[in-house]
Amino acid sequence: QNLETDKPIAESNLGLRAAIEIPSVSEQEDRRDNVFQMAKWLVHEMESLGIQVKQKDLGKQPGKDIDLPPLIIGRYGSDPSKPTILAYSHYDVQPAALSDGWDYEPFELTQKEDGRLCGRGTSDDKGPLLNWLNMIQAFKKAGQDVPANLVFCFEGMEESGSQGLADALKEESTGEFAKIDSVCITDTAWSTIDQPTLIRGLRGIMFYHINIDGAESDAHSGAFGGSLSEPMTDMVNLMASLVDSRGEILVPGIYDDVLPVSVEERKALGEIKMSKDSLDGGINGKLLHEDQADNLIGRSRKPALSLHGIERASAGKGASTIIPGRILGRFSIRTVANMSIAKTDELIQTHLKARFQQLGSKNELSVQLTGRGDWFFEEVDHWNYQAAIQATEKVWGVTPNITSEGGSIPIALDFKKVLNSNVVLLPVGRADDHVHSENGKSVSFSLIQNY
Repeated sequence: QNLETDKPIAESNLGLRAAIEIPSVSEQEDRRDNVFQMAKWLVHEMESLGIQVKQKDLGKQPGKDIDLPPLIIGRYGSDPSKPTILAYSHYDVQPAALSDGWDYEPFELTQKEDGRLCGRGTSDDKGPLLNWLNMIQAFKKAGQDVPANLVFCFEGMEESGSQGLADALKEESTGEFAKIDSVCITDTAWSTIDQPTLIRGLRGIMFYHINIDGAESDAHSGAFGGSLSEPMTDMVNLMASLVDSRGEILVPGIYDDVLPVSVEERKALGEIKMSKDSLDGGINGKLLHEDQADNLIGRSRKPALSLHGIERASAGKGASTIIPGRILGRFSIRTVANMSIAKTDELIQTHLKARFQQLGSKNELSVQLTGRGDWFFEEVDHWNYQAAIQATEKVWGVTPNITSEGGSIPIALDFKKVLNSNVVLLPVGRADDHVHSENGKSVSFSLIQNY
């Protein structure tokens, strides 16, 4: 059906421009007003299309005297003969500044010569969110009915752990979100840069802090080196004991419960047409494996442990001779199907404490699990996925790749469990969109074609 998508393209970019210019960074408290500003703008846009909108108050941010931005719930259509689909996106974004290394102002929409639309949120997740509204606009212009009832769930704290969303979801499971037939999440990206993808699985995530306390203050290595038990030495030993340079996790028992990759799945992953840019995100990274399937399995179907940094060390310029008295190490593990958060935490805690004891250090160790989200794995034979496959084939002329992805969206599992619904992850962005780094972008025809 011709929905006259040529016209909404220009209008879509204008709407996206206005959205990108609002720096709705949920992580930064001094920009919380901008997140509320974005919510107000979004409500206005939705209501102008005839969507019934409710703003659900989520209360205060845990541990702080600051309001959480509202959960925006919209409803379009109530025909009992049509399926009801819940569409999820988020209107907050990651921090960004020109000084971070951007080639252009991150909160201004810039269109490059190759058609890419650049700016914080173009791909994650303001562009995909606005696609839902542009789709309704296109149906209206064509004088056609949307073939499904739509319930929108747009949050403003996704980039800060979706605080308040899980409780709101439970509360609304017998209210606005009752009688949902399926869920569609558009907060993901294609596995390649040139072929559409549907995502059936996501890894979970567990964040950790390692604290090592040795002294009340820093010391000079010339005066005290060789006489003090140094926290940095302990930290380097502990972090090196977690993972090797080939990406293999060294924690005993960590792979025991991992869902095996079938022969068919490995074959399918090996046949996906992918460039090196698709495999490494276009950052010229050094891939761990020669085989494409091994790289895709490594980043999506196997657990991965990443070391993120060591803090409280001297950050002064030039040669530093400081012995830090206290330091903090950060790492995370991405979990996959069949792994238990409780068991994984027990394995990691046991390993680190045993390794620390082997060091014979006189310092004090504490290991904290500071955040968690479970893995997600969905059935693709459900009509929800089959409809997405057929629609993708019709629009793009190719069968989409069906993959699991390495990122984590804990709310996907919440939707599945609380609403007892099949959840399809329908990406809009592409593998090289740099969604959480500098120069975030999307492609204009990708934004339009998806809806």
